[in-house]
Amino acid sequence: MQVRRVPTHNSESSQENYPSVYSPFRLFEDFYRDWMLQATQRQAEWKPPVDILEKDGNLILCTELPGVNEEDINLKLEGTVLTIKGEKKQIPDSVGYSPYRIESCYGPFNRSFTLPDSVDPGKVTAQYKNGILTITLPPKPEVKPRSIKVNS
Repeated sequence: MQVRRVPTHNSESSQENYPSVYSPFRLFEDFYRDWMLQATQRQAEWKPPVDILEKDGNLILCTELPGVNEEDINLKLEGTVLTIKGEKKQIPDSVGYSPYRIESCYGPFNRSFTLPDSVDPGKVTAQYKNGILTITLPPKPEVKPRSIKVNS
């Protein structure tokens, strides 16, 4: 008599959704789950990550936009709201191929940030280099703290 050991839910099984790794449909289920997840991610609008830093009194927004062309990025400052819009287009070489696995996000993106009143909107600058969009937001001159000498 031969006994086959089946991993339990908590021990050796790396997939908690499947009670047995010996299911004849496991390969199909994994493929379908991954395919549906990828299709959902590709269709949804993606949000590029943004880091907000401060340097020398300036606010700095750094946005990761790998694979996005500079002409596909649109910045708009309306009042105190800064909006970053754009689109990451699918790589032209991949058109016509049957996807095996796609983890990259494509499509339009839109991020908006409410800026503090201390930002000087006339001096905002933006630079795009190596897939990183860096927006520098300098403060208004009257907002910068100054030292006041006390006379006796």
